[in-house]
Amino acid sequence: MLASVRAEVRLHHLFSDHMVLQRGKPLPVWGWADPGEEVSVTFRGYSVQTRANDGRWMLWLPPQEAGGPETLTVRGKNEIVLRDVLVGEVWICSGQSNMEFPLNRASDSAPDIADSANPNLRLFTVPKRKELEPIEDIQASWVVSGPDTTPNFSAVGYYFGRALQKALGVPVGLIHTSWGGSPAEVWMSRDVLESNEEYRHDILETYEQARARYEEALAQWEAARKQAQQAGKPFNQRRPRAPWRPTELYNGMIAPLIPFAIQGAIWYQGESNAGRAWQYRRLFADMIRNWRRDFGQGNFPFLAVQLAPWDKNRHRSLEEITAEPTESDWAELREAQNYVAQTEPNVGIAVITDLGEKDDIHPKRKKPVGERLALAARVIAYGEKIDGLSPTYRSVRFEDGRAIISFDHVHGPLQYRGDQPTGFAIAGPDRKFVWAKARLVGDKVEVWSDAVPNPVAVRFGWADYPVVNLYSASGLPVSPFRTDDWPMVTNPND
Repeated sequence: MLASVRAEVRLHHLFSDHMVLQRGKPLPVWGWADPGEEVSVTFRGYSVQTRANDGRWMLWLPPQEAGGPETLTVRGKNEIVLRDVLVGEVWICSGQSNMEFPLNRASDSAPDIADSANPNLRLFTVPKRKELEPIEDIQASWVVSGPDTTPNFSAVGYYFGRALQKALGVPVGLIHTSWGGSPAEVWMSRDVLESNEEYRHDILETYEQARARYEEALAQWEAARKQAQQAGKPFNQRRPRAPWRPTELYNGMIAPLIPFAIQGAIWYQGESNAGRAWQYRRLFADMIRNWRRDFGQGNFPFLAVQLAPWDKNRHRSLEEITAEPTESDWAELREAQNYVAQTEPNVGIAVITDLGEKDDIHPKRKKPVGERLALAARVIAYGEKIDGLSPTYRSVRFEDGRAIISFDHVHGPLQYRGDQPTGFAIAGPDRKFVWAKARLVGDKVEVWSDAVPNPVAVRFGWADYPVVNLYSASGLPVSPFRTDDWPMVTNPND
């Protein structure tokens, strides 16, 4: 008779040496064991027990204060001891390529990498994985920030964590999970997409159609390659690229993190959805709600980076770019990001209109991006009374042929850099925008043009590559905006 095989108790890979646990919240700890096996977790003198159900177990430690290092012990039929465990602030860092962009490629990062040793900053990188269904675990572990661990970590994530750790004076843990080129819908769960008629039609059905076209193109490519090989001819035709499958990164790179205790998330994404900016108003909000629902930790802070300036029609001169005001799907995507921040609780936007590179969709100046996210976190997540959010459009009034613009998040007089404020356009009832003059009046802006005697609308920074120079008193750029609600290039109903 064969002896029965006994499985050792094991932990989810988020629980490893050097990890950071979220302070001030109940702490779920989970893993796997034999059905019915008793499991205990001991931490800081607390000991809690449970039994594995269907091979999986989960228990909860009470909220903890920041500090460490400590040990965390798990006992079942075997014993696991995690060492160098800290308690502090845990943030998820997600998005597409500008979040994935590594520290060693960022501008002037060599000194920062050399000086990155910090025992109170810990890093966890989720392996890239596309899945048809949600998975339970990932193969990775926490590491301590240092010259050997930071070069390939998210630059935006690192600079955010470094600034936040310095400002708060507590340990910070960063969970990096991103993938270049990914649209928002691949970071959402299937039930959320299927429950919405618009998403069923415009995302799920559209994907199936795109998949069918891809399969056909791939078959043709394979046949052409085989024919070339048989004929002994070179074959340089590029392999067709499979379309993004909705939900696949949620399944492989978000679902396995749930319900780890976190403070919030930072997000740098939107480039891949710019052509559907009108939809993004709803999609982005629903993605945030999706994550909040599934993590089960309330309306946790969600901080996004506004799209950087970029000229899709590359290699144009600034004179060509600014020849006249134009429509812009990227401007509409920025507006969608702002809309979500204004309508959803605890959502903030880091504005980076001064950090773009005209001919590069991946601007290399990542340090101020991360630092602006940290400022936003200090306001939204930690309630600090600082000037940490960019001014955003509040209202406009028209009088005597001029527009007077008021803003939110203003902590003193606005300022501009250069000879005069730039980036303002104004239009009359004919809806034709022309460049306008502007002057600052304390925390307001007065806008006018001699060519528009009866203005009814103003736009600021409304372009793929906005050329603007207006800042808050503390040096945060004013967010692009429009005062009109006229037809949009990405709204199919306009």
